[in-house]
Amino acid sequence: MQPVESGRPVNSGKISVKRAKTGPGMEGEAMKIIFLIVLVILAGALAPTQAGINSRLSQFVNSNILAALISFFVGTLGLFAYSLILRIKWPALQSLQQTPWWIWLGGLCGAYLVTVTIVAAPKLGATTMFAFFLAGQLAASLLLDHFGLLGFPVHSLSFWRIFGVFLVACGSLLIKYF
Repeated sequence: MQPVESGRPVNSGKISVKRAKTGPGMEGEAMKIIFLIVLVILAGALAPTQAGINSRLSQFVNSNILAALISFFVGTLGLFAYSLILRIKWPALQSLQQTPWWIWLGGLCGAYLVTVTIVAAPKLGATTMFAFFLAGQLAASLLLDHFGLLGFPVHSLSFWRIFGVFLVACGSLLIKYF
């Protein structure tokens, strides 16, 4: 039996295996999760591809910033066309004005991300760049999950989660130097 503190089980240091929920409809849920994982893996595969394409574009336009701008413009056109095809209803201007100020930072985060990959890809290479990229993503994700920031569900920090990110960071160094 696990010790309990304040109504919550306390981790006794033992590794436990959680069984998957079973029952009617769970097969469909499992398939949705598998489908999402496949989409995320494909998106991950596109990230270094995009970085390489944008780095080459910067050579043709002689500017990292202009290459990022062109990349965002083309992406915006693609999303605009896709939203028209899906007939997505545009929100009222009033509802957009009621959003918190930080909601608008997502685009700036994307601009920074794309620009940094354009600059770093030819110097670090795809594997090294994305190994460190992944280490940064995981470190930030630990904090976002732990505090439930930006609407993420809360997943408390644990030794094993931190250790996993540490191993990715160590792997990044191995990729860079060996």
